[in-house]
Amino acid sequence: MKIIVSILLVIMSMFASDATIDVVKKADTLPSIALEDASVSYDSTFKIKFFKALAADLNVLSIFNVDKAQRNIDFDASRVLVENKDMNYVLRYKLSQDDARALNVEMKLFSKDGIVFNKNYKVNSSDIYMFVAHTIAYDINNFMGEGPVEWMKRKVIFSRMISPQRSELVVTDYTLTYQHVIVKGGFNLFPKWANKEQNAFYYTSLNETKPTLKHIDLRTGKSKTIKSSDGMMICSDVNEDGSKLLLTMAPNGQPDIFLYDTKTKGAKKLTNFGGIDVSGQFMENDKIVFVSDRLGYPNIFSLNINTGSVEQVVYYGKSNSACSAYGKYVVYKARESSDSFSNNTFNLHLVSMESDSIRRLTAVGVNEFPKFSVDGDAIIFVKNYQSQSSVGIIRLNHNKNFLFPLQFGKIQSIDW
Repeated sequence: MKIIVSILLVIMSMFASDATIDVVKKADTLPSIALEDASVSYDSTFKIKFFKALAADLNVLSIFNVDKAQRNIDFDASRVLVENKDMNYVLRYKLSQDDARALNVEMKLFSKDGIVFNKNYKVNSSDIYMFVAHTIAYDINNFMGEGPVEWMKRKVIFSRMISPQRSELVVTDYTLTYQHVIVKGGFNLFPKWANKEQNAFYYTSLNETKPTLKHIDLRTGKSKTIKSSDGMMICSDVNEDGSKLLLTMAPNGQPDIFLYDTKTKGAKKLTNFGGIDVSGQFMENDKIVFVSDRLGYPNIFSLNINTGSVEQVVYYGKSNSACSAYGKYVVYKARESSDSFSNNTFNLHLVSMESDSIRRLTAVGVNEFPKFSVDGDAIIFVKNYQSQSSVGIIRLNHNKNFLFPLQFGKIQSIDW
């Protein structure tokens, strides 16, 4: 029974100043920016897609009021269009295709003082145009002196349920515009990037006699088995240099958290409670946070790896079944309603280990699988609402949420 409950804790959604204080940037105080398209290649459909992707990225940056009009101009024109003369900034770009069918993008950023920033980009295929848009937005953010948005250029990996006990693993960008199915066939869950370079990942395969953790190297395409266990086998987190994994296993019928060393292949048991301990996440100072039912209901605790001491982290919510940590902050999922006859609401909350502040980050639907960005600037999560899965991005210091819907299937878990 405990194994069943613990699996539900982890995959219950499969089918069914201080950052905890609101920081609001008033829209009317943000500088305006317009886009000018000077493309010389590609058809109108592709040009519209690129424009929308770039405009959306600039909007997600949350540092501009973005004009939504697409206007055309010659790239070498000395002045911006008359419609844009009162804009604080104008971003002019040119798409062109070379003889090798590579996508080339030239861009200039204008302000009242003329051209203040310019850069060229090239990718081998126009199929990955959205990553060029993400990189342009990233570079403009840096030019403006804003906080890091490294996550904008990173890839996302998720497990998509396409039918009962059948799934596929998909590599995508944060907007879900680009999607490449990397593993298909069978029942494969909980993908987790193996390193910060994102050239390998782990996942749980339920296609063998025991739940099995596997590793795929994207550079070579080679797959290898890491470890198997009765009951459960999930990699819930990877440390910064990729040398340590946090695994949830139940070799003797009791789900616990283990620290796995990728070099020695040894696994050290970190929890030994007579209940459910799952979903460990690395924190700073040799600590982890995890989900446990040691209070009689799922809640979030921290554990010192060196001493074994355990402390309660969250004091709000009676069903807190997912978490992620960055520095002194923890984001967690809490059930906000308890209705036997309708769908319940699960919201994400942000707490600080150094204060009693709690900040609710979402409002409706089932919000789960939160994960901090590598720079702590944002949180990615999955929202299931009105029979649709979406990827959500929360910009913590801008108090803004953005949703990107999945066109088919249901997201089971996600990592970036």
